[in-house]
Amino acid sequence: PPDPVAAAMAAPGFVRDPYPVYAAMRREHPVHRTPHGVWYLSRYADVEAALADLRLSNDRDRMTDALAARDGGLRALSRLTERLGRVMTNTDPPDHARLRGLVNKAFTARRVEQLRGRVQEIVDDLLDAALARGSQADLVADFAGPLPVTVVCELFGIPVEDRESVAGWFRSLGDLTGDIDQAEAVVIRFEEYLTGLIHARRGSGGDDIISALTAAQARGDRLTDDELLSTCFMLVTAGDQTTTHLIGNGLLALLRHPDQLALLRGDPSLAPAAVEELARYDTPTQAIIRVVAEDVAFHGHTLATGDLVYLLLGSTNRDDERFREPDRLDITRGRQSRARALVFGHGPHFCLGAPLARLQARIAIDTAVRRMPDLRLAAPEHELAWHTNPLQRRLRALPVTY
Repeated sequence: PPDPVAAAMAAPGFVRDPYPVYAAMRREHPVHRTPHGVWYLSRYADVEAALADLRLSNDRDRMTDALAARDGGLRALSRLTERLGRVMTNTDPPDHARLRGLVNKAFTARRVEQLRGRVQEIVDDLLDAALARGSQADLVADFAGPLPVTVVCELFGIPVEDRESVAGWFRSLGDLTGDIDQAEAVVIRFEEYLTGLIHARRGSGGDDIISALTAAQARGDRLTDDELLSTCFMLVTAGDQTTTHLIGNGLLALLRHPDQLALLRGDPSLAPAAVEELARYDTPTQAIIRVVAEDVAFHGHTLATGDLVYLLLGSTNRDDERFREPDRLDITRGRQSRARALVFGHGPHFCLGAPLARLQARIAIDTAVRRMPDLRLAAPEHELAWHTNPLQRRLRALPVTY
C-alpha cells in the first residue's frame, strides 16, 4: 500500500514548510517504517532516548554497509561515507571517546571565547560591504554564508590567499544529495590541501587548531596520520552549513514575526535566548541518521540490526509534549521554560562546535537587526527557495531590503 509518510514528504509544500507533516507524524506515525526499511522517529522523548542509546550506532563501517544496501542515492553516498575516514562523528565507543578527547584539547572553550572580538569585526565588515552596495542584499550569500567560512579559516590558520579556494570547496560540499562523483573529487582536492597544511604545521608551535592537533600527535596521543587528516577535514567543514543556516533561518523567522524583531531590536540582552528559540523554531539540522547495531524496541516496534533510523530533530523541536505552543515564535521562551531543544544533538555525539555556532549566530543576528533599519523581505515568502536535502533546512537565498 502507499506509504503516507513518504507521500507527505514528497508533496510540493514539504520543503517550504515540513512542520505540519511532522505534527501529523507525531500524532499518527511516531515510529514509522518505510517500505524500504528505513525508520523515522519524530517525538522528542523517543529521539532524545535514541541519541543516547549506544545500540543506535554512528560507526562508519556499519553506516556504509547500511547505505550501500539501499538503492539509488544512498548507495552512492556510501562511497563518500567510506572515504571520509574515521573521526569522532562516525565512530562508537571506545574510539569515539579517544578521538573526542584529543579534539577537546585543541577545540577549547578558551579558544572559542578568544574569537568573540574577531567575530564582531567580521560581522561588521560584511555588513559594511552590504550597506555600501545599496539598500538590498542577499543575507545568505552576502552575510550568513561568508561569516562561518571566514571564522573557520582563522581558527585553523588557513592563509588569506587560500580562503577563496576553501570557500569554493565549502560551497561544492554544501549539498551531498547532488553529484557524488563531483563531491568526491572536491573531497580529494581538499584532503590534498589539508595534508600540505598538516606537514607545514608539524612542530611549528602555532596557536591554530591544526598546529594543536599535530602537537597532540607528537606527544604520542594515539592519533594516526589518517585520523589526523580526517579529523581536520571534519572540523573545518562541520560548522559551515549549520551556522550559515542557523543565521539565515533565524533572520527569516524574525522577518516573518515583526513583533519579535522589534523586541530583539529594543533589548539586545535577549540575543542569547533569541538564538536558542530561533534554532528551535526552524532547526538547521532537521535529521540525524543512525544505524541499528543491536535490535531495539520502540513502542512495540523492533528496529532490527542493520536498519537505518532517521531521528527527526526538526519534529522534536515542535513537539507539544515538550514545548508549550511550539508553533509560536517567542524569543523570551527561555526565560519562562527550561525545556531544551535538540538543535545540536544529545548524548555522546553532542555537537562539539555548538558554542562557536551560538557565538556567531548571537553576534550576527543581533548586529544585523540593529544596523539594518526597516529590515524586511524583498520578495514574497512563497518565492523563497529552499534546498531539497531532507537532512537540513537551508534557504538558497534571503533577499532583503532596508
